[in-house]
Parts: sequence; structure tokens; C-alpha cells
Amino acid sequence: MRTEIDSFSGNRIYPGRGKLYVRGDSKVFRFVSSKSASLFLQRKNPRRIAWTVLYRRMHKKGVTEEVSKKRTRRTVKHQRAIVGASLEVIKEKRSIRPEARKAARSESIALAKEKKKADDAKKKAEKAKLAAAGKTTAAGAKFSKQQMKGAAPKVAAHSR
Repeated sequence: MRTEIDSFSGNRIYPGRGKLYVRGDSKVFRFVSSKSASLFLQRKNPRRIAWTVLYRRMHKKGVTEEVSKKRTRRTVKHQRAIVGASLEVIKEKRSIRPEARKAARSESIALAKEKKKADDAKKKAEKAKLAAAGKTTAAGAKFSKQQMKGAAPKVAAHSR
């Protein structure tokens, strides 16, 4: 016994059942009932009609095989050495108590500030020494920004 497939719903059509519809371009459509023929002629989308085979396939309805659950991969954390610091050094720093870490940080900040102050004092001393010697540098002389870039100094224009 040969069965056909409904062009709209996807159901089986047994011999002696259904309708045959031949379009103007000679394409043949078979329908199991007037219901599926009517919906096809109304240009309805079978993927949006709940009782069609296409809808059921699309929405995974009535699948007899039990699909095994996808395994979720757990992220494994690795500790690696960073350039300039070995793994032992990193672990040692991590194990230091927060109070000790904070104290070391404030100490290093204080040292950096002291060094900056010393550098600034040194620069000031050099500047004062140059000024006392009478030598003026490009930074020491009063120039406008445009003159520093190489523009000619402005000359007051005479009015007639």
C-alpha cells in the first residue's frame, strides 16, 4: 500500500483519501483534508500551526528518543607565573595579611613622594644657579607660544 505525504501538514494520506490540487505551473499538491487544503490556499505558514508535523519538529514535540543532557564544562583555574614574578613569589604575596600589605604600600608611597621632593628641590637649585650666572634658557625667557614655535614677533601696526 502506497501512502502520500500531505503538502501542508506533513501527515500521511492513505489510498482513497484526500484531495489533489494542481497549480497553474503544473506543480501537484496533495492534502489529507479540506482543512489543510484551505490553510494552504490561504498561504498560512505550517510552522506556525500547532497540529502540523513541521510545527512539532520545529518545537521538538513528541521526540521519542531521550536526548542525553549536554555536559557543562567546568572551568579549571590554573595559577601560572607572570613575567618578572615566579609562582612562589605570587603565592607569598597573596598569603600576606591585608594590614601588612597596606603598611608596605603606604611606605612605598611615602618613599616615592620623598624622592619626587628631592628631585624637585634639585631642579629648583639648578634653575636658581643658572639664573644667578646670568644665562637664560628658552624656557627662562618670556616668549609667547607662537614665538616658541618659530613665528615672527608681533609688531604694532601704525594707523594713518
